[in-house]
Order: sequence, then C-alpha cells, then structure tokens
Amino acid sequence: MSDVVSIAQSFAATQAASLQQALSTEMLRQNAESAQSLVSMLQQSVDQTKATLPEGQGTIVDRTA
Repeated sequence: MSDVVSIAQSFAATQAASLQQALSTEMLRQNAESAQSLVSMLQQSVDQTKATLPEGQGTIVDRTA
C-alpha cells in the first residue's frame, strides 16, 4: 500500500512542477508581449513628435561645431 501512496505523491509532485513551469513560461511570454507593446507605443510617440516639430528640430546636433 505504501508503494501506491509513494507513486501517487510522486505523480502529484511531477504534475505540480509541470504546472509551475507552464505558468512561469506563460508569465514570461506575457511580460515579453507587454514590453514589446510599450516599445511600439514609445516609438509611435517619437515618430508623432518628430512629425510635429519644425524642420531641423528633433534631430541630433553636433555640439562641437
């Protein structure tokens, strides 16, 4: 009987570890998607700001000249 309990405990531990790994993977995927969305939003903001600036502004300026 103890063999059955041992096998059941081992199976439950394996399932729990598998679930934990799946949840961790999903959280990482969602974090990556969130970061990518933020980068995209910031890039759009930069593009819009550059589009509304007068000619010559919003570009890199050489201060040594």
